[in-house]
Amino acid sequence: MRYAMIMAGGAGTRLWPMSRADRPKQLLKFIEQPGDPQPRSLLEIAAMRLEGLIAPEQRYICTAEAYRGAIRAALPEFTDERILGEPMGRDTVNAVGLAAAVFQKIDPEAVFAVLTADHIITPREKFQSLMDAGFRLVEEDPSRLVTFSIKPTYPATGFGYVERGAPLGGGVDGQAYRVARFVEKPDLPRATAYVQSGVFGWNSGMFVWKAGTFLSALKQFKPESFDGLMKIQEAWGTDRQRQVLGEVYPTLPKTSVDYAVMEPASKSRERQFSVCTVLMDLEWLDVGSWPSFGQTVPADGQKNRVAAGGGGKATIVNSTGNLVVNPVKGHTVALLGCKDLIVVHTEDATLVMPRERAEELKELHGKVAEGLR
Repeated sequence: MRYAMIMAGGAGTRLWPMSRADRPKQLLKFIEQPGDPQPRSLLEIAAMRLEGLIAPEQRYICTAEAYRGAIRAALPEFTDERILGEPMGRDTVNAVGLAAAVFQKIDPEAVFAVLTADHIITPREKFQSLMDAGFRLVEEDPSRLVTFSIKPTYPATGFGYVERGAPLGGGVDGQAYRVARFVEKPDLPRATAYVQSGVFGWNSGMFVWKAGTFLSALKQFKPESFDGLMKIQEAWGTDRQRQVLGEVYPTLPKTSVDYAVMEPASKSRERQFSVCTVLMDLEWLDVGSWPSFGQTVPADGQKNRVAAGGGGKATIVNSTGNLVVNPVKGHTVALLGCKDLIVVHTEDATLVMPRERAEELKELHGKVAEGLR
C-alpha cells in the first residue's frame, strides 16, 4: 500500500522574524497562489498536493513534538496517530527512518514517499504523475531507492545535484534513470557546467521507497540508527511508545538521508540497492529564505515586491528590487531611494538587510534576544 510522510520539523530561522520557535515557517499562512482566495501555509500546500494521490488515512507528518498541537489545530484532518513527533531533531535520516519503522509495523509491504513542507510545486497534475511514476518503479522492483531531481533552470549554488546515468525501462515516459552520483552544493563555475551538461538535476529532497528496503539500507550503512529505530518500532503502539521514543531517539546519530543512505548505496559494489532518479520538469521553488519567498510575490515595474496580507501597507518611491513583508494591520513601511533591500516587519521585530546578505540571517538570529527567536 502507498503512504506519504511530509517532513515539517524545521525551525525556519532564515525566515525570521515571521518564523519563530512557537510559530515555525511551515505553519505561517503567508503564501498566496493564483486562483486561491486565501493565503495558505507551506504545510497546507504540501498536504493539498497529495489529494487524489495518497488516501487521507495514509498521509503522515513528521515534526517536532512541540509543534504537534499547532499542527493538529491547523490541519485537523491529521489525527494524532498520523503525526510522528520527534522529541528532538536528529536530521533527515532519522525522521525518515522513524516513518519507515512505523509504516513497516503497520504494513510490512508499505511503500512511502518522503516529501517536505518547504516546496511550492506546480502544476499539481504533473507532480502527481511523476510521483506515481516513482511509486511504480519501486512496486516493480522493491530494491529501488528513488530520488526526485528537478530540471535546473539556472546554475544554483544552494542545492546539491544528482547526475543521471543510464535510463531505466518501464512505463515512466523516459523520465527515470540510474543515479551516476550525488554532488554537494557547487560553486558557480561548477554549477554552470552541471546545468550546461544536461545530465544533472537539483536534489529535491523527495524520495520513494519500500519501508523495509530503506531499513535494510539503514542497517547496512548506518547501523547505529537502525538499532535504535528497531527498539522504537518494537514499542510502537504499546504503552511504552512515548517512553522508548523519548529515551532512544535523542541518542541517534545526527546526519542527512543523502549522506547516510543515498550516497553510500549509489557507490556500493554489492549492488544490493538500485539507486534511481525521476527527473521532474516542472515549476519548483524551495521557500527556505526571504529571497525565495519573494519569488511567490508579484513584482511591480521597478521589481519591487510587497506582501502585505493581514492589513499592512507599503509605500515605495524611487526604489528598485526591494521586498517588503508587512502583515501588521495599520502599519506602513515606507522606502525612499532604496535598492535590493529586504524589509520584514512584525508586531515586535523588524528586519532590514541587503538581499545579497540573506544567507547570513542564521548568524543574526543567534544574536537576537531569546524571547524574539
